[in-house]
Amino acid sequence: MKKAFVTGGAGFIGSQLAEELIKLDYEVHIIDNLSSGYRKFIPDGALFHHLDICSADAKDVIVREKPDVVFHLAAQADVTRSISNPQYDAEINIIGTINMLEACREAGRSKFIFSSTSAVYGNLNKSNISIEDPALPISYYGLSKFAAENYIRIYHEIYNLPITILRYGNVYGPRQTPKGEGGVVAVFLNRLKNKQPLTLHGDGRQTRDFIYVGDVVKANLAAIYNGNGQTLHVSTGKPTSIQEVADILKELHYADIDIIYSNSRPGDIEHSCLNNEHTIHVLEWLPEMDMKSGLKAAYNAINNDLF
Repeated sequence: MKKAFVTGGAGFIGSQLAEELIKLDYEVHIIDNLSSGYRKFIPDGALFHHLDICSADAKDVIVREKPDVVFHLAAQADVTRSISNPQYDAEINIIGTINMLEACREAGRSKFIFSSTSAVYGNLNKSNISIEDPALPISYYGLSKFAAENYIRIYHEIYNLPITILRYGNVYGPRQTPKGEGGVVAVFLNRLKNKQPLTLHGDGRQTRDFIYVGDVVKANLAAIYNGNGQTLHVSTGKPTSIQEVADILKELHYADIDIIYSNSRPGDIEHSCLNNEHTIHVLEWLPEMDMKSGLKAAYNAINNDLF
């Protein structure tokens, strides 16, 4: 039986990835300190290690178990928190990643699949961003993830460690909590559930490349066998404005929605859309969920308490 580790496996994306790995008959181990994840998200059949990714114990369990693949999703992913506490951000996203890389190296070259972010690009003012575009992060979160990417790249070059770096667009879907990077959909859904108005920072015209969590999980699974050494976009390649998201939710919701416009936030990116053509070729993967259907699935999940 093949063996996989998922760091952050009690979280939004990680728990759903762990579920799919179990369906594929992997022995699944989850490392999570539950700082932002939830024990209830851990799927039946997964082996849970309540550990911090920066700890010696987390490293030791990977070295001991010698997994075929490590999916590294655990991170400090809140842009606002990264601005207020850059040291904490760096400890988790950089030092924690190095600890997991060392574990994979000592375990015997377990494949390392890393969850990165479009935040590494900052504000490029481009309608369609390619992998070749420069990374110029404007938040400490984006900076810490880009630094982690470079450690991963060098581990690959020095030790021939098999790696794939996946830069996500703005992931959304069931189980997403109303906090952290890319969480605007979850914030909106939470406010609707609590009968509160939606707050749009700025004029609502800022765009994101929203991608459904199920498509992100499929990209991670495709990266087990396809791709080695590449940095790839996990995205739809289609921009959607925050205003459009609010408008779709207005259609889905059973009651009137009030919308409030407020000032833009420091560290926020104006436009982000990621070209995914290279990913489609390398991973033999395609995003399948359209925005309206994905928002409906997320809306139904939170309203039916499918958490």
